[in-house]
Amino acid sequence: MMTGTCVCVCVCVCVCVQVYDTADGTLIQPLKGHKDTVYCVAYAKDGLWSPEQKSVSKHKVSSKITCCGWTNDGQYLALGMMNGVVSVRNKNGEEKVKIERPGGSSSPIWSIAWNPSKDEHNDILAVADWGQRLSFYQLSGKQIGKDRQLSFDPCCVSFFSKGEYIVMGGSDKQASLYTRDGVRLGTIGEQSSWVWTCRVKPDSNYVVLGCQDGTIAFFQLIFSTVHGLYKDRYAYRDSMTDVIVQHLITEQKVRIKCRELVKKIAIYRSRLAIQLPEKILIYELLSDDSSDMHYRVKEKICKRFECNLLVVCSQHIILCQEKRLQCLSFTAVREKEWLMESLIRYIKVIGGPPGREGLLVGLKNGAILKIFVDNPFAITLLKQNTSVRCLDMSTSRSKLAVVDEHNTCLVYDIHTKELLFQEPNANSVAWNTQCEDMLCFSGSGYLNIKASNFPVHQQKLQGFVVGYNGSKIFCLHVYSMAAVEVPQSAPMYQYLERRMFQEAYQIACLGVTDNDWRDLATEALEGLDFHTAKKAFIRVRDLRYLELINSIEERKKRGESNNQLFLADVYAYQGKFHEAAKLYRKTGHDSRALSMYTDLRMFEYAKDFLGSADPKDTKLLMKKQADWAKNSKEPRAAADMYLTAGEHMKAIEIIGEHGWMDMLIDLARKLDKAEREPLSRCAVFFKKFNHHGYAAEIYNKMGDLKALVLLHVDTRHWDEAFSLVEKHSQFRDDVYVPYAQWLAEHDRFEEAQRAFHKAGRQAEAVRVLEQLTHNAVVESRFNDASYYYWMLSMQCLDIARDNSEKKEEMLKKFHSFQHLAELYHVYHSVHRYMSEPFSSNMPEILFNISRFLFHNLTRYIPMGISKVDTLYALAKQSKLLGAYKVARHAFEKLQGLKIPSRYQDSMELSCLTVRSKPYRDSEDLIPMCYRCSTNNPLLNNQGNSCINCRQPFIYSASSYEVLPLVEFYLEDDISDEEAVSLIDLEVPRVERNSKSQCLRLDDGTEDPEDDPFTTKLSFEQGGRAFVPVLVNRAVLRCMSRRDVLIKRWPRPLSWQYYRSLLPDVSITMCPSCFQMFHSEDYELLVLQHNCCPYCRRPIDEPS
Repeated sequence: MMTGTCVCVCVCVCVCVQVYDTADGTLIQPLKGHKDTVYCVAYAKDGLWSPEQKSVSKHKVSSKITCCGWTNDGQYLALGMMNGVVSVRNKNGEEKVKIERPGGSSSPIWSIAWNPSKDEHNDILAVADWGQRLSFYQLSGKQIGKDRQLSFDPCCVSFFSKGEYIVMGGSDKQASLYTRDGVRLGTIGEQSSWVWTCRVKPDSNYVVLGCQDGTIAFFQLIFSTVHGLYKDRYAYRDSMTDVIVQHLITEQKVRIKCRELVKKIAIYRSRLAIQLPEKILIYELLSDDSSDMHYRVKEKICKRFECNLLVVCSQHIILCQEKRLQCLSFTAVREKEWLMESLIRYIKVIGGPPGREGLLVGLKNGAILKIFVDNPFAITLLKQNTSVRCLDMSTSRSKLAVVDEHNTCLVYDIHTKELLFQEPNANSVAWNTQCEDMLCFSGSGYLNIKASNFPVHQQKLQGFVVGYNGSKIFCLHVYSMAAVEVPQSAPMYQYLERRMFQEAYQIACLGVTDNDWRDLATEALEGLDFHTAKKAFIRVRDLRYLELINSIEERKKRGESNNQLFLADVYAYQGKFHEAAKLYRKTGHDSRALSMYTDLRMFEYAKDFLGSADPKDTKLLMKKQADWAKNSKEPRAAADMYLTAGEHMKAIEIIGEHGWMDMLIDLARKLDKAEREPLSRCAVFFKKFNHHGYAAEIYNKMGDLKALVLLHVDTRHWDEAFSLVEKHSQFRDDVYVPYAQWLAEHDRFEEAQRAFHKAGRQAEAVRVLEQLTHNAVVESRFNDASYYYWMLSMQCLDIARDNSEKKEEMLKKFHSFQHLAELYHVYHSVHRYMSEPFSSNMPEILFNISRFLFHNLTRYIPMGISKVDTLYALAKQSKLLGAYKVARHAFEKLQGLKIPSRYQDSMELSCLTVRSKPYRDSEDLIPMCYRCSTNNPLLNNQGNSCINCRQPFIYSASSYEVLPLVEFYLEDDISDEEAVSLIDLEVPRVERNSKSQCLRLDDGTEDPEDDPFTTKLSFEQGGRAFVPVLVNRAVLRCMSRRDVLIKRWPRPLSWQYYRSLLPDVSITMCPSCFQMFHSEDYELLVLQHNCCPYCRRPIDEPS
């Protein structure tokens, strides 16, 4: 018959093959292509054959075909032959694999079958020959394993539809069951003649046999469950020859291959016993770890046993044979034997010391006994009238649960033999191993959980309960064991209803939800069982209630014992405020109720607990009500309440944050001057909102002068600050330092310097100016750099005057800064000429400036000043004005310097063209010394001094022409004040002639040869040292005030005196920087800049 179809193929005694419809038995088509006896037929599972197909293909083979079979996909056909060969062919009949069996023609192949399992990766062919061998091959012809020896000639082989078992029959007149690997499991049925064919009904356990005598036998195979359970370890049989041990908690599994039929399994603690047909194997765990799943063989009992039940202990195995129990050691020595009065229906190990374990035995007559393996006498626990189906004993061994033949669960007290309760519809029962009073039983599709003597809690569950550990129930359904997580909420609430908090906690520990834990904690807390409540709140991690419980425990340690007061605190925490208030009043603690209601902003209820209207309580209530108004975003009401409650600081904070200045000044004026903190806070808010007058009023009221000074400084009210400093000099630093910083930030550096001086912060003034000077140089603002260096020099001069220790150092810096100021002042014009397309300076001025600067760059070149720009400007102006000698010298100097690319071409051209000019300088440009009347070369080895008399030249600070001035010095005994007074005198001059003497009071000019100063200009010719002009009182009296210019340096410097040798040349000196100018140039520059071009002194500033 073809699987999954309604077609049946029959082989007749004749040579034809008939195809029938199985539905009504009608003949579909006869197949007449055969001329000889047909031994077997096989369908290709891809459905290649059809009734309409008339022609068939034929292929010759080397021997008679005895059996055939198609692969699962219908692509290959295996043929078993009389000569012991298996031929595997494709659909076209071509032979792909040839398997030659060892027996050859003496072992004809009488049956083959392909394994129909879809789990196999390869097609597996089972081959049975009359050499009494069973073999397995892959499609490629490779043999799997070794040949299996048989004790008969096999005539038929058939796989179960899933390929897990094989049915085989033959000359032994019986059908046997084998594993798919060829291991014999047992006999299906014995017949009176050879079994020639056998088939398994698809997807079922039904087997049909056909015998030689025409007998057809039909069998149903029942595979019983072979298993064992101990706590959380479950062992069961798989594939009839394997044992799988499953850890029900961790879901780990381990497979033990026995390669023989497993008949019985027993498990206990670390021991595992497996009964095979001819022996019993004892396994043990490798370690004591509760999660270890590695087993090893401990003992082998090589002996055949027949028993109904098998039990293993630590050192023994127990065999149950009807009414008899035998205790054997692991070495097969029988140590004890017990003979019962009735059939044994149930046996279970209930624990005990190794070698002394106890057994619980239930009999068919209703007797329940307890046996110890080291005691030959059984102990009768109780006897009931009905047969026992299932037994279990509680953890403390004080209660016994029995399921009888009427499916009734009965629970007894072992000590009193009293029936505690009974429940119907039970097929199995188990006590909870972690809770003494809990058991569960199953039946009628329900799981029943019972705690103590409370009503049963039911839920749907298919199967048999075999164990109950904590919140897990182990249930066996058909062939599978499952661990079912069962919440213990129902029994826990049953205990809570009776206020049995300790028992409820034990149930909760087995497994309940977080909400159940919280309910348990709350109920225990209200029941004043603080120990249980604390443990429950720890479970849900509720720190709030744990703090409450800890505080109550501390109070109890201090001697408090009023449970009503404790309960009131609990109600308050739970939000039952009115119940809490009633208990507070009942216990005489009205203040607690008042505090509770005020914290809750329930002020109307709080007023009921004010009692005798204590002012403190009333004030506290007002304060808290104000806090509530503030948090409720009613700031004005909160401020009024705070003022009423006397909380001025909080009221000021609210008023100030919202900018209510009128309200704030009214409050500030009402406050006493002794309340400094509120007044100070008011002043801070007045400053924040720019009400500086109000802030000043507050500070005056407080008498806080320093805060008032800082207020004026912060608001930049400098005049008010200076007036306070005049009266209170101790605040000088507090005013002038920030004033100087403010001036410096606003580029008023001169004023900032003065302010720093007044504050005594000279070092800061110098540091600020040095930084500004450096920035000006880096940014090529050389005019500003000159001005800052001049200011620095004057700053150093002031420091030298005030600090005698730094006098020499500061004077040295003064001269250095003065020199740098002049150099940057000059270079400003050179830089503009070189960087800008047009220049406002005349060529003569640029020539003088460049020549002056060149003479000062021979030893040291300050940062930012370019010698290339200086020489190039000098060369260009010299060439333009006819000073060709100077121009050629400048170009020669430039050749030794790195020239910017933008000057390269024009400089090379100018250098070539100047060589065509005469090697001389224009006489109009030659400077003359006004002391010795010597003409000096334009390029002077002495620098800016006369080559003859060494007298330093005095230059105009605008055009840098040599001025007709000669510096003279006073004799040592003449002071500056006396010298000025002598110069300012109008000395009478005597006119001599031959006739008379006359006194002239006019200012007539005398012959220069009669001028005493002129005689002082003489010097020794050829001397290398400079000889200064030294004058006495007589010479000073002869000098006219308009011919003398005095640099009135501040101390510690001495004044400098200059005499004009050409009075007609008008010269002006700046009274601030003491730079000399031609009067016309100075007036023009002052009109242009409205200040001195050198020191930037305003024209309206008094001298």
